[in-house]
Amino acid sequence: MSGVQLIRVSHDEGDQRLDRWLKKRFPQLTQGAVEKMCRTGQLRVDGGRVKAATRIGAGQEVRVPPLPDAKTVPARARSENPRIPDNDQKMIQQAVLWKDEHIIALNKPPGLPSQGGSGQGTRHVDGLTGALMFGYKDRPKLVHRLDKDTSGLLLLARTDRIARALSEAFRSRSTRKIYWAAVAGVPNPRMGTVRYGLVKAAGHGRGGEGEKMIAVHPRDIASTEGAKRATTDYAVLDALGTRASWCALVPITGRTHQLRAHMAELGHPIVGDGKYGGSGQENLGDGWGAQLGGEISRKLHLHARSLSFDHPITRRRMTLTAPLPDHMQRTWKTLGWHENDVPDDPFAEEE
Repeated sequence: MSGVQLIRVSHDEGDQRLDRWLKKRFPQLTQGAVEKMCRTGQLRVDGGRVKAATRIGAGQEVRVPPLPDAKTVPARARSENPRIPDNDQKMIQQAVLWKDEHIIALNKPPGLPSQGGSGQGTRHVDGLTGALMFGYKDRPKLVHRLDKDTSGLLLLARTDRIARALSEAFRSRSTRKIYWAAVAGVPNPRMGTVRYGLVKAAGHGRGGEGEKMIAVHPRDIASTEGAKRATTDYAVLDALGTRASWCALVPITGRTHQLRAHMAELGHPIVGDGKYGGSGQENLGDGWGAQLGGEISRKLHLHARSLSFDHPITRRRMTLTAPLPDHMQRTWKTLGWHENDVPDDPFAEEE
């Protein structure tokens, strides 16, 4: 067991997540151990409490509590690349849309978390990156996330340098993400901007209430503790009468559950969203889904359709597009919507 250590972050190590920095230095640490040290205040940066996802910068001082020696940790916990079942390897490799020597783009399946959490084990994108090394010595790194039930484009960096560059691009909003969603009813006007702030709901019940976000009117954001400004552009691409519509959504900010909470606040929750009211089918009296014909999946109908970014090495502007997942393809077929009938970016002319 080591003693307390105070470690200065070097210039080359700056601008990365605390948990990743720590696990590189101390391979015996698991993600759960890092999160526990943060929760209990044992792990600190410049004397302050932090979360595992906190980004650290060059020159900051990290207080690391006593750690078990690597040799006393079970081999399974020490392994940087734990054994991934063959079916999971095949699944995550088939999700690769595009790759070069710097970046891997996935079409993340719905139901697969981006990162681990309580009870997730290693079956999440971050835990499956050992199957995406393709000859590199290090596992690729997540540079952003999608909700577990949201499908679509997810970028991974194949080196630390590219991870830092892409992370900065997401923070500076030089990337552009367009989501497709099926929503209850039809928003009016058919194109607009939602500027409601978001604040975490109190409580941590079994239904995940602690993760739910509450919309706050723009005039009340400054006076609401914990509220953060959030902005979403939306456009209706097609509709089935007044019952359901196909929307393009662009998150200008990147808050937790932003698109889901904003569409619910408009009165048009995303289809299949049990947390924000899109699964109740109580819209418009007799239910938005009544008499639509066919079977509409109860899965969340939210998909990260396209992502534009400047390649960190070539500097070329790239736009990648992800096909709809099976359950959304079935819904589109049922409702008579066709992917090729709408513009790639419905906001382009407006801008």
